[in-house]
Amino acid sequence: MSDNISGSDPSVIEIESNFDSGRISDVKAWLASQYDAAGKDVPDFEYTPRTIGRLHNLSTLSQAKTQAAGILATDFRQKAAEYRCQAARVREILENVGLPQEGLPSNVVASAQCLANVANLLNTRDTELSSFLVAMGDMSLRKSEVEEKRAKVQKESKILLDYTRKAIARMTYLKRILGQLEDDVAPCEAQMENWKTNLAIMASKERQYLQQYRNYKALLNRVGYTPEISHGVLVEMAEHRKDLEKKTKPILDTLRSYQDLPPDKALAALAIEDKKMQYAAAEKRLEDVLQSALATSE
Repeated sequence: MSDNISGSDPSVIEIESNFDSGRISDVKAWLASQYDAAGKDVPDFEYTPRTIGRLHNLSTLSQAKTQAAGILATDFRQKAAEYRCQAARVREILENVGLPQEGLPSNVVASAQCLANVANLLNTRDTELSSFLVAMGDMSLRKSEVEEKRAKVQKESKILLDYTRKAIARMTYLKRILGQLEDDVAPCEAQMENWKTNLAIMASKERQYLQQYRNYKALLNRVGYTPEISHGVLVEMAEHRKDLEKKTKPILDTLRSYQDLPPDKALAALAIEDKKMQYAAAEKRLEDVLQSALATSE
């Protein structure tokens, strides 16, 4: 490993010139320690800025965790030594009073084991009464907090349950409404088609009426219609026209009787003589007819 990254390698010289030599040395030392602990040699690979950065971050994190683990291990070893000392003292006391561990009844051993389990459960440093009381007080406080949280959660759960029931009822109602609407789809579609057809007809009629309206408006403009001529005015004019016709009808009849007479007196006399001659000729023909009828009968 040291031969591969020595000064004789140009690539290594270039890397060491471009990067911090301290970071590279830290990475090399960390890799060597890790592979030595596993009983293996460090494999050959190319040192690049990316690999150096990744390995340096990994080594920093690993060293931090190793240091924390060492602190915890030291604390655990210290606690174990204290527990062993305390166990030796308790064993010595029991032996001095004639109660060695081997001579204790099984129920006493079981009780001691139960006491130890309770101490472990309560996370106490020893099995003194004061430690148990403190731990029980702490547990009581935790129990109160848990009960308060439980009551709060139960209240929230009750509210949520009420909301859920209302939501289920609402959903059931909406499903029923949806079913009714789905049943009404076909009739509504038929009605909409009918309305669509009627709408097309009405649109056509509307265009026709608008065209007629424009035509009538143009006609009224040509005949001099003004907005002042309303229906009431037209009715009054029609009534006035009827009155005028009633008044002028006798005069018109008299005038028509005069139309049969010639306009000149001499012509009137000639017409009278002509009528007389026609009357005489008619009488003569009547006499001739009667004479011929009588002759025929004789």
